[in-house]
Amino acid sequence: MKWTPNEVDMFLQAKEYVDTALIPLVPVNFAENIKQSASMKDFTEILTLEIERQFKGRIMLLPQLAYLSSWDEPKRLELAADWARGLKEQGFAHVFYITSDSEWRVNEQGLEGSLIWIPSIPLEHLEEKHKRPMIDDQVRQVLAIFTRKWHD
Repeated sequence: MKWTPNEVDMFLQAKEYVDTALIPLVPVNFAENIKQSASMKDFTEILTLEIERQFKGRIMLLPQLAYLSSWDEPKRLELAADWARGLKEQGFAHVFYITSDSEWRVNEQGLEGSLIWIPSIPLEHLEEKHKRPMIDDQVRQVLAIFTRKWHD
């Protein structure tokens, strides 16, 4: 389910079945990597919308959690931890973060939840007929991670 009024209504009616929150982590950088930052955002958005579509009724896709690339690691971890705690208090059994920012991998053990890191593919240079198969392949890999974590 997406974070939209209509789908939140559905969530409220079926809350006991939606046990997983998905939080896209998106870096914002206005310096030398501004285009890469925007590309990561696009890729993450496309990927998470497809994941949500595949697992509708089990996952709540939250709005992208944007942060400045210049933030230090403790500040990022605290931001993510606040979200995880709040979501657990609301009854979500599983919290997943998804990002293309490799900085999160350094201390993913410090996260309260599961991190899915997937390298960003710059989709703006691809023709539409090549985008779909690439996204589908990435989604298949990520779906397997979800099902493994759910069964642990």
